[in-house]
Amino acid sequence: MSYLLALGSAVLYGAADFLGGLASRRTSTLVILIVVQVAGLLPLVLLLPLLGGTLSGADLRWSVAAGLAGSAGVGLLYRALAIGTMSIVAPTTAVCAVLLPVAADAAGGERLAGVTWAGIALAVAAIVLVSRHDAAGGSPDAAPSRFPPGLTHAFVSGVAIGLFFISLARTSPGAGIWPVVVSRGTSLLVFGVAILVRRPAMRLRPAVGRIAVVCGVLDALANALYLLATRGGPLSVVVTLASLYPASTVVLARVVIGERLSRAQTAGVVCAMVAVVAIVGNS
Repeated sequence: MSYLLALGSAVLYGAADFLGGLASRRTSTLVILIVVQVAGLLPLVLLLPLLGGTLSGADLRWSVAAGLAGSAGVGLLYRALAIGTMSIVAPTTAVCAVLLPVAADAAGGERLAGVTWAGIALAVAAIVLVSRHDAAGGSPDAAPSRFPPGLTHAFVSGVAIGLFFISLARTSPGAGIWPVVVSRGTSLLVFGVAILVRRPAMRLRPAVGRIAVVCGVLDALANALYLLATRGGPLSVVVTLASLYPASTVVLARVVIGERLSRAQTAGVVCAMVAVVAIVGNS
């Protein structure tokens, strides 16, 4: 059951990331992030009577840590999705996010299976392939730029998302869904302060606002499913399955906005997806 919950979270994460990136292309990323956090907090509060528990001091600290890491992760991710190619950004963040928990397990003395090392090697190859980019729309006569737009943001975002996954999984089962609520509240506070400091234009067209609201609800439900999945399955497997979210993002980007990749980048996306699956071999 936990694996099905993790896969469900992956589908919702991918759809939410696509919508968040799409909305961020049309207005300030900070404005979208505030709407997403508020919209996501409401359904979580409604779930508290059913899934609520009791927060210990340690649960509270891990929940706040998850909120801080999640704020950095989602902020950089939406920015990367807004300025870059979604079909490249999403797999890159997923690879970085899934490698971090595996690396933490290895540092703690856990021996990694051969298939996991193969997945790590494939992940490195994927990053090299998706990083290939021609500056002038792929023209063979154009000088290649160092990285595709948004890729650096995607790397850092992936690390932050990995820390978010680890922090949320450290909370106890008795905390119920409170860790997701607290982490969401922490993110809302962080982005609220950022709004006050940066003072972006608060214009938001109704159509874009609706996209952001749907994004927030899907992202919140994805977090809830992920948290529930960690209660019944190994972290390495649950994180890996949840990190399959680029599948949804890539499909939606291809169908809805018609993104196209070079052959090398397509191969990189495929390698990234296979790498995430291969790392399941750690368990």
